[in-house]
Amino acid sequence: MSLKAVLFDFNGVIVNDEAIHQQLLEQILLEENIKPEPGQFKKFCLGRSDRACLADLFASQNQPLTETSLTALIDRKAKAYQQHLEEIDPLPIYSGVEDLIFQLRAAHLLMAVVSGSLRAEVERVLERAKLRQHFSVIVAGDEIAASKPEPDGYLLAVQRLNQVKPLLNLTSSDCLAIEDSFPGIEAAKRAGIPVVGVANTYPFHMLQRQANWTIDYLTDLELDRVRQFFE
Repeated sequence: MSLKAVLFDFNGVIVNDEAIHQQLLEQILLEENIKPEPGQFKKFCLGRSDRACLADLFASQNQPLTETSLTALIDRKAKAYQQHLEEIDPLPIYSGVEDLIFQLRAAHLLMAVVSGSLRAEVERVLERAKLRQHFSVIVAGDEIAASKPEPDGYLLAVQRLNQVKPLLNLTSSDCLAIEDSFPGIEAAKRAGIPVVGVANTYPFHMLQRQANWTIDYLTDLELDRVRQFFE
């Protein structure tokens, strides 16, 4: 077993936009005459796709929601996010992302993104931040049926990386995931992937109970020590 690939979560790991998503979701819910209870955004939305988040928020209020209506809400939120994004310069990319990518490239490790966000959102942020070219694979929330904490996204990422580099014979145990949320950590572990929890969203001590390693910041990740674990 050796470390061959690093799989990044997106929101809360690469880009600091959770507050933006919460604001946009709350606005949409307000327009639909729904007021979530305190703490429900964290419970239903952090680390999960908009589809799963909105479906659970409506269900928590005993409000009916057809598949057509759900898709329309997701589209509304996506348009609002893209518009908001265009007004932000520079983008809120987390400190340490570029340095970590440099280290991973120097170590000849593959990189992928596994996110609950829409692919268009992930692509747009990575392109504007000039990071897109470093990721061999992107698995987005609109490409999988089951959101985190289900392992589907991570399993698909491993499959796609094998298509990119078939001679690597990549398995889940050859990968490292970087996550900031409990659903994300659970998804990676259920896929058989060791996880680094970065305390961007939850306190260090809470992540420490679930992740294989926990760091305060991406700059604290000691790649050599992590690689020793795999070897």
